[in-house]
Amino acid sequence: MKKIIITGSNGLLGQSLVNLLLKYKDDYQVIGFSKGENRSGRKDFEYISIDITERENLKKTLLKIKPDVIVNTAAMTQVDDCEVFKKECDVLNVEVVVWLKEVAEVINCHLIHLSTDFIFDGENGYYKETDQPNPLSYYGNSKVKSEEILLNSNIDFAIIRTILVYGKVFHMSRTNIVLWVKEMLENGKEITIVNDQYRMPTFVDDLALSCKLAIDQRATGIFHISSKELLSVFEITQKIATVFGLNQSLIKPTTSTVLNQKAKRPPKTGFDLTKSSEVLGMKFHSFEEDLQRFKEILAKN
Repeated sequence: MKKIIITGSNGLLGQSLVNLLLKYKDDYQVIGFSKGENRSGRKDFEYISIDITERENLKKTLLKIKPDVIVNTAAMTQVDDCEVFKKECDVLNVEVVVWLKEVAEVINCHLIHLSTDFIFDGENGYYKETDQPNPLSYYGNSKVKSEEILLNSNIDFAIIRTILVYGKVFHMSRTNIVLWVKEMLENGKEITIVNDQYRMPTFVDDLALSCKLAIDQRATGIFHISSKELLSVFEITQKIATVFGLNQSLIKPTTSTVLNQKAKRPPKTGFDLTKSSEVLGMKFHSFEEDLQRFKEILAKN
């Protein structure tokens, strides 16, 4: 039985991964790390309320538990906030990774770390794992630094990069693109969406599965996970409207320059998914297929 610690276990990916691993209770002992109370709605795993930005307590707790695997889903991911709260971004996105790496060196555990398409400048799209990062934002830069910490280490690590994650779990502290668009259109509200940024959105269930596959294989290196078609954010919202049977005419196009956001966004990301398919054994779907799966799950809950 593998002992797995999931940092950020109250988040969208954290809860989704807890739910997935607990389907295999003979294989995994799951321990969730998050701030505050357990928001997963489950009592059948060990939950530790912890502030992982407190170095000594984090390291002491990890060394006591001695996990086989740490999956680091905790991060400051709100891109504009990272431009403003740089110190907090540095601690959670960079320094915590140093501390996790230091513990992994001592106990020889496998460290799986989540990263982002925002490490790229978005000039080309369909990025391979080997392509050179060139971040445009403080958030992207913090994630590049976190990757470099692992790339320059001697531990067994996997970096899983992803794009625009969506889904639903028991208690959500924040929304995501699919739920937000769905709610706005259901309430008959007009939304303005950029048509000059291109992404490959990721269904959280697939992202959780990629983490499980990496755990099972003690996979090492960098992996890209997303859906398999590159769409403008405007097209993404149109597809959400179509799948959920909502009014597309409420969606109005705009350009990035009009939004005047604090952080610069890469215009065109998207991933080459070949490696994750061949090495991890992931099967990838179109955004519409993933949305249909998500819709069926929502209908059951």
